[in-house]
Amino acid sequence: MDAVRVALLREVLAGTEWLGATRHFARTLRGSVVSHGGGLLLVGTREYEPWHLAAHLVDEAAWSGTPELAPTLVRHDARPSDPAHLAVGLGRLEAARRGETLLVVAPGEPGAPLLERVSDARRAGATLLSLGPGDGELPAMVHETLPVPEGCELDLDTVQHLVSAAAGENALPARRGPRRLRDRLSRLADLLTAPPPTHW
Repeated sequence: MDAVRVALLREVLAGTEWLGATRHFARTLRGSVVSHGGGLLLVGTREYEPWHLAAHLVDEAAWSGTPELAPTLVRHDARPSDPAHLAVGLGRLEAARRGETLLVVAPGEPGAPLLERVSDARRAGATLLSLGPGDGELPAMVHETLPVPEGCELDLDTVQHLVSAAAGENALPARRGPRRLRDRLSRLADLLTAPPPTHW
């Protein structure tokens, strides 16, 4: 999904809770990785690997000048013969430490082996975030979750697009009082001249 489609989707969702929820979650994600200097681990379930989100976060990291957003995709069935960016296995979660952020993306409650590794990462001091189930063990153990229950208005893939786009936004600092015309024009010029995102 490119920037134009994300903008159209946001227009359709105006007035719903989704825009605020995805932006809040994205700010939490970005704040965690930037304040700790990076170290974003991204993992899904054996059946659902969030490789598409990984690709979008790499793009957003490049375009926003925030390299900390580029994740390490952790895979259940990674093999040493895979390309380097796809060869990181679950053992990486055992090495997670304070200052790193772990984002778990799952359409339902993950199995016990992944939950155990997520719990270990939390005990080691990693910041844990999740996209997916609103109930169960996973949301109970993470620091921040954005529930995407089955059967809701948006599917998990669409929510990931909104989160990755919001994570890459370079918001200006809040200003007190009315903004001058020059400030508004400068902001508009920045938006119009920003390069479009690329995709893997």
